[in-house]
Amino acid sequence: MASIKDVENVADDLESLVGELRKELKSNADFERLVAIADEISEHADNAAQTFNNVNDALMSRLGEIDGKKSSASASSQKSQASSS
Repeated sequence: MASIKDVENVADDLESLVGELRKELKSNADFERLVAIADEISEHADNAAQTFNNVNDALMSRLGEIDGKKSSASASSQKSQASSS
């Protein structure tokens, strides 16, 4: 499962790539290299989005499990109360 640490690693990679992009822009501005860096940034951004999505899905699933247990316990408690009345 993806974690917040994975997101932090992707962010670090993106930060490094942006630094490379800035360095290239300030020096030679080799367009082939700029395209390659931009492609890497795009790929890492896609990975970041996927990681965020995975973390969100895992959290929402866990919340659904917790909510389902609460609903089940509540329904069970209501049935007990109704049968004892």
